[in-house]
Amino acid sequence: MFAYIRGTLEEKGTDFVVIDVQGVGYKIFAPATTIQKLGEIGNAVKVHTYLQVREDDMSLYGFSSKDELRLFELLIGVSGIGAKSANTILANISPSKLALAVITNDVKELTKLPGIGAKSAQRMILELKDKLKTEDALLQADMETTQMITSDNNLQEAISALQVLGYPAKDAAKAVTSVDTTGLNVEEIIKQSLKYFAN
Repeated sequence: MFAYIRGTLEEKGTDFVVIDVQGVGYKIFAPATTIQKLGEIGNAVKVHTYLQVREDDMSLYGFSSKDELRLFELLIGVSGIGAKSANTILANISPSKLALAVITNDVKELTKLPGIGAKSAQRMILELKDKLKTEDALLQADMETTQMITSDNNLQEAISALQVLGYPAKDAAKAVTSVDTTGLNVEEIIKQSLKYFAN
C-alpha cells in the first residue's frame, strides 16, 4: 500500500520514528540503524515502508534502503520470526553479512543475534536457502562471464548470497561481475554488488 514515505522527521524513539507528511504524523517502527541514519528532528527524510496488517493491528515498518526492506520481507517469511524480531536482526547485522552467514551455514554468526538460538539459526539458514532460485546463474551468463565465475569461488559465493537476498540469479551474476573484485573478500564483493542494484 505504501512503497515509501517522505516528510519531516518529527520524533525519534528507541524503535520508531514519527514522520510528518502534510500535517499527518506516521508512526513507523524501524531498526536502530535506520533511526540513526535519519539524523536530527526536523530533517526531510524518506523511508521505504512495509505495512503489516493483522486482525487487531496495523503497523508500518520503515527502512533506509530497499535492500533492508527486501531482507525484512525475507526474514518475516521465516517460521518463528516476526516483524519485531526481524527489525532487531537488521539492527545487528548487515544484509551482506547475513547472506554470507546463510550460504556458509554459519550458525555461530547467526546465534550472536539477539533472540536467535541454534534452532532458529538453522531454520533461518534452511528457509532462506530455499529461496535460492533453481536456475543456474552460469547458464544465464555469456561465455566469458561463465569462465570468470567458475574460476573464482568468491564470485560463486557472492552470487549465492545475492540470491538469498532475493535477487534473480541472472541479475546477481551481472552485479557481481560488474565489481572490481581485486583484493576483496566475499562480504566486500556482496556489499559492492548491492550498490549495482541501488543505481
